[in-house]
Amino acid sequence: FGTFEELKRHSVDENGNLTPGRRVLCGLGAGIAEAILAVTPMETVKVKFINDQTSAKPHFKGFFHGVREIIRAEGFRGVYQGVVPTIMKQGSNQAIRFYVMETLKHWYRGEDHNKKVPTLVVGAFGVIAGACSVYGNTPIDVVKTRLQGLDAHKYKGTIDCAIKIFKNEGPRAFYKGTVPRLSRVCLDVCITFMIYDNFMEVFNKFWKH
Repeated sequence: FGTFEELKRHSVDENGNLTPGRRVLCGLGAGIAEAILAVTPMETVKVKFINDQTSAKPHFKGFFHGVREIIRAEGFRGVYQGVVPTIMKQGSNQAIRFYVMETLKHWYRGEDHNKKVPTLVVGAFGVIAGACSVYGNTPIDVVKTRLQGLDAHKYKGTIDCAIKIFKNEGPRAFYKGTVPRLSRVCLDVCITFMIYDNFMEVFNKFWKH
């Protein structure tokens, strides 16, 4: 959100609005920053830890032990496996979400650019934005998860992974887990945008004073 707001601050027109193209670019920039600084290392460790704990002979005694073992065996790069598909996932994720959210807010405000969007309306828009992001980037998420798992050595890279999934499992494999992810993400995005919208309203009032 911080990255998006900073990019938005430099991209708005004289009326404080973002063009559709800039909405996408600001969201994309926010997603890329998120992927590099936070998501990739945490997702890599999470996926490897889950795979290890469900194996016949788990090697990790706990979360922190697992992180130490990954770094000891694979170096710091071990927690950055799948960084390219993660950037693609988070970049497209936030590009879609912020584009949908900003577009719906712009539509709701109409000619009155300062009109407040009610919290419940923001929540409804968040549900729509979350659903759009799920259907837009679940295939990328599937590839990312495969590249971050313990079987990542089977793939040469992002494209090789996508090709093998398509050849061996068919196109439907790229949408595995869509329904459970849809319910989780829609609720997540709904709550997040509602909280953030109210936070920014309070913050802007405080900052102006």
